Amino acid sequence: MKEVYDFLKKSETYYLATIDGDKPRVRPFGTVNIFENKLYIQTGKVKDVSKQIKANPNIEICAMRDGKWIRVSAVAVEDGRIEAKQGMLDAYPSLQTMYKADDGNTQVFYLKDATATISSFTDAPKVIKF
Repeated sequence: MKEVYDFLKKSETYYLATIDGDKPRVRPFGTVNIFENKLYIQTGKVKDVSKQIKANPNIEICAMRDGKWIRVSAVAVEDGRIEAKQGMLDAYPSLQTMYKADDGNTQVFYLKDATATISSFTDAPKVIKF
């Protein structure tokens, strides 16, 4: 899992895919954190992505850097604890101008049943499950 975190963190921007009814939706994200040995992402409850994950928690993440790309398939599980939210906000101080752990909007999800595949045109794919 740490290798997946490092890849996403160094990429700075990754793309999160959800389903909206029967349509795919993809948007750039940048938050990733390890809290209590789980990989977390963050959004706001007022955003469409939050509603889409609630309706269908199966997500995919994709990022590219240094000639390699990663795809992560997982189930996004909301963690409503203040500590998990604050852990994300501590990892991204710039978010604290928009979010607070107890604001009723900040939302964090950990990735469950995740399969990450790191690929390139020159190396065999590497699969990481967590």
